[in-house]
Amino acid sequence: MSASSIVVGTDLVQVSAVAASVQRFGQRYLERLFTPDELAYCLRDAHAAPERLAARFAAKEATLKVLRVHEVPVPWRTIEVVRAPEGFCELALHAEARSVADARGLFGFSVSLTHEAEYASAVVIAQQSHSKHAHD
Repeated sequence: MSASSIVVGTDLVQVSAVAASVQRFGQRYLERLFTPDELAYCLRDAHAAPERLAARFAAKEATLKVLRVHEVPVPWRTIEVVRAPEGFCELALHAEARSVADARGLFGFSVSLTHEAEYASAVVIAQQSHSKHAHD
């Protein structure tokens, strides 16, 4: 018999903090945190870029909270926010992030992003399966 539970992570990011990091560290910062597709979408509109980047940063932090990573390093770019043509966002986990999720029985990830002026936020939800044995 198996049971499952819901795991939630949330994060709030100050847009100006992300903008300051981009200003200070430039391309090196962007390429360490974001995938090429994330950057293509976020940087396409210079005015909206800081909020969009901050929202994705928040999504990555919220995902790390769901993964409950302590001892295993999970590179930022292995957590990707994918924007659907209809406008909603989904999460794609790659390499280390996918391995941690699989090892912890996490599946069915969902993400919600929001940004308004000075703040960006994200909520990530996943299901976690728990195997139950007759002797438990």
